[in-house]
Amino acid sequence: MAVEADSEQESSAYDRLMERVTKLNNVGNAAGILSWDQQVMMPDEGTPARSQQLSTLSSIQHDILTAEETGELLDAAESEDLTDEQAAAVREVRRDYERQTSVPNNLVTEISETTSEALPAWKEAKAESDFETFAPYLEKLLDLKRQYAEHIDPDRDPYEVLFEDFEPCLPLDQAEEILADVREQLVPMIEEIRESDTELAVDTFHGEFPADEQEALVRDALDTLGYPWERGRLDTAPHPFSSGTQFDARVTTRFDESDPIGALMSTIHEFGHATYTLGLPDEHYGTPLGESRDLSVHESQSRLWENHVGRSKAFWELFLPTFQDHFPSTADASVEDAYEAANQVFEDNLIRVEADELTYHMHILVRFEIERELLSGDLAVEDVPEAWNDKYEEYLGIRPENDAEGCLQDIHWSHGSFGYFPTYSLGSIMASQLYDAASEDIDDLEGKVRAGEFDPLREWLRENVHQHGARYETNDLVREATGEEFTADYFLDYVTAKYGDLYDLDAA
Repeated sequence: MAVEADSEQESSAYDRLMERVTKLNNVGNAAGILSWDQQVMMPDEGTPARSQQLSTLSSIQHDILTAEETGELLDAAESEDLTDEQAAAVREVRRDYERQTSVPNNLVTEISETTSEALPAWKEAKAESDFETFAPYLEKLLDLKRQYAEHIDPDRDPYEVLFEDFEPCLPLDQAEEILADVREQLVPMIEEIRESDTELAVDTFHGEFPADEQEALVRDALDTLGYPWERGRLDTAPHPFSSGTQFDARVTTRFDESDPIGALMSTIHEFGHATYTLGLPDEHYGTPLGESRDLSVHESQSRLWENHVGRSKAFWELFLPTFQDHFPSTADASVEDAYEAANQVFEDNLIRVEADELTYHMHILVRFEIERELLSGDLAVEDVPEAWNDKYEEYLGIRPENDAEGCLQDIHWSHGSFGYFPTYSLGSIMASQLYDAASEDIDDLEGKVRAGEFDPLREWLRENVHQHGARYETNDLVREATGEEFTADYFLDYVTAKYGDLYDLDAA
């Protein structure tokens, strides 16, 4: 016992804090596997037990983080002579500690239990296109999340507090300013595209595409991009997602037999998430230096691979022969046909995850505005379907015919994830800035994509984004990677050039 005591005295407060944080994160990662299983493989009637399991793990996490010992170790570590990396790790733990010590454990447990119960209710409601089935769970989660935000900071807008759960390092007013820049330019651009006489090859991938062959196709795509199967797997889920750690990062997708591009792009999107997770440093597993830098950055990685790689003409020059091997009915399609079909702007799409690059952000705006109105109490839960449909008509000129293709299409509210949606658009915007910087540093990046040489891009992202974990806050990370402040300019230049060319907007 004396030897153990001497050993503990010799270890620094920082080391002991990181041991404690790793224990906390191991509990969270175990909960992540259970959550993955619930969405992918769990029997339909497993919910009661799974709800208790996830609630228990959530409670354990909260207890470890908020314990008096954690606060003492934080104070002691902050007084030590730390490296910049160590100080950043302590900063991240301090932020989480201060937020979570503000929230009672019984509220954390109740939120976890309610989200576990809400997930199957959402699935049933979506399957039956019946919002009323899900409405009581949404009402309860909103109330619980208002309580959660009030405990953290009763003097601030609850939406701002909740946004920080997903993007703690980017001020909401900065995010809103960036999104406003995008809205200002995209709305007239989308209208101009709708008025354009240019006809794209939108029927290139029309037909029937069996799900089993689509799965073979997307597995080939993952092989082409370099997904390491020894640290991952592919499965299906109602709402595609990726989860895991740098040792086990799994992706999911879904198949619509009339839309093979949807499955392909969804898979490449989730590959981007997994590539970020797998690029985190192994040696820092369980600590903030081995954790991702929140959701805007995470989304930048998925949107970069989906849009700047998967929807590029260079990628289709590489991958179209593989596509045609799986689906000989498309044998007559040219690379230009495939490129146009993969980048068409939809005039009648109601589903966010199937949206094109431009209208996608209008989908986000609808959710952002509805969430803010719900949390402020300006919108009643029972009025969500009508408000949703009205906003779709206003922003996209289309109106959902039922709740499944309207307000029930996303899984996020069943998780209690209010404040999440803006990170999707912010990630798309950041992706353009990162890809531009990568293009400056990597000789003939487009040619490398055309040749199927993806190692240089993966390594650039690993060096400039992934390896840092959560060392840098969001704005600092963008500045380190690109040499410039986070801006919407690169995204706006990218979509203006790309869609201006596709739809001949300059000549319109």
